[in-house]
Amino acid sequence: MRCYVFPGQGTQKKGMGRSLFGRFPDLRRRADRVLGYPIEELCLENPERRLSDTAYAQPAIYVVNALHWSAAQEDLPPADFLAGHSLGEYSALFAAGAFDFETGLTLVRRRAELMSQVSGGAMAAVVGLSEQIVQETLEQHGATGVVIANYNAPEQFVLSGSREELARIKPVFEQVEGVRGFVPVRVSGPFHAPAMAPAADRFRSLLASVEVGELRTPVISNVTGRPFGPDAQEVRDLLADQIARPVRWTDSIRYLRDAGVSAFTELGESKVLTSLIDRITTAMDAAPDPAPDAEAKPARQPEEEPAPDPRRALIERIKREILQPEIGDEALAFDEDASFRQLGLNSIIYVRLARRAGTVLGVPIKPDVIFQHRSCAALADHLLTRDDIAGAAAPEASPAPLREYRDERVTALLRDCADGTLTVDRTIEAIRALA
Repeated sequence: MRCYVFPGQGTQKKGMGRSLFGRFPDLRRRADRVLGYPIEELCLENPERRLSDTAYAQPAIYVVNALHWSAAQEDLPPADFLAGHSLGEYSALFAAGAFDFETGLTLVRRRAELMSQVSGGAMAAVVGLSEQIVQETLEQHGATGVVIANYNAPEQFVLSGSREELARIKPVFEQVEGVRGFVPVRVSGPFHAPAMAPAADRFRSLLASVEVGELRTPVISNVTGRPFGPDAQEVRDLLADQIARPVRWTDSIRYLRDAGVSAFTELGESKVLTSLIDRITTAMDAAPDPAPDAEAKPARQPEEEPAPDPRRALIERIKREILQPEIGDEALAFDEDASFRQLGLNSIIYVRLARRAGTVLGVPIKPDVIFQHRSCAALADHLLTRDDIAGAAAPEASPAPLREYRDERVTALLRDCADGTLTVDRTIEAIRALA
């Protein structure tokens, strides 16, 4: 089964949605009417650095997520589940049919306004520690006003509280064994914490008048980590509660995996959720199976090394050696079943992709082949039917790994930066703190 996930605040950046505004002009015009300003200009030019302001960032992310959803409906297979992280939950509910685009955008705009009015607080990400250690550290040092706001992954949590308290406990966490970073999050307030209760109550009043339709696809609630029920009032209540209660992303992904989801596709302008999902599912796969009874469980026999999968190897080579040089790192996380149309490629790019494919595989490939088989998986399936590709499709030997930096904490931070969990600025800040 497949789940599409939508990112939330923090993923905004100048240039977001560039390849999609022209493809879906009606959506852009509808957004302009609701907001009263040109959304494309905000996203592509970021005038006066407004994307750093919650009041502008949240509507912008919602609109761009909607653009990606529109593209997904044309280019990707249907989803069995939908989910969104914090603000992204509104995109998931829109995609599921809970409300139309304009209603969702109106809600997001008002939510952003209310949240931006709560000042005096801050948030910080703690990376490398378990939930138990985070909670114990807070309790032992009397940080009663600081709470876990985001359960992002088994060893990644976001704290929310007053600026003074977060500043006080920062050096405490930096001395805890195993910590890989205590990094401030650039937000305007203590989101998903009790301090947001007044904003949640005002938002609840607005939600009371909103018509909520039946969900066509199950959507996972951030508050419960379980699907929203059929009751419209429950949806309203959970949306209001979400402002002042933690985002249980880890529980959400665990539920989806247990429900049979094996493919997660992030729709939006980042791959942060993809990285978090990888961490959660990896931890689930590594966890020991529960013993059937109280007796000691026999040691698991070593499994045989699985045989190489030539199809999987070829798909990865298409992403890494053919797509990535043309479109950048987006290729590495690009869904193997997604149409290349989602990337906004023109005819010149198809020609260049064909030339690069021919160079990589050592056989001539026409641009029409790339155009007709417009996904990594479809292209791989076609190429594997060609006798002249069979030998060339085998994966090359992996290059020797880079020598690890002598400080394992720095190495872990650099990995977090490489997979998108931490930004470059936050990584630098965390490394300086370690020094």
